[in-house]
Amino acid sequence: MAHYKAAISKRECWEKSGALNMLTKVLVALYEEPKKPSSAVEFLKHHLGALLCLELAEMKEKNEPIVEENKKVKAKLAQYELPQEEKYAE
Repeated sequence: MAHYKAAISKRECWEKSGALNMLTKVLVALYEEPKKPSSAVEFLKHHLGALLCLELAEMKEKNEPIVEENKKVKAKLAQYELPQEEKYAE
């Protein structure tokens, strides 16, 4: 019974990470491909790489505003902090 639970947790891990969804999309693309590739492994590598590049671009797009906000918050915080020399003088 413990072996069965371990398999469920692995599946849940794949689902939470998005890996299962990504792999499913690539396998569906392979199935729907009218001209079957000579190497399914190469097809998977190519399409997974493309999906990962797309995901990376989305993450970078989400990250940019956060980085800008972080810079603004750090600048605002720096206004209220003591200069380094005054910190050590105390």
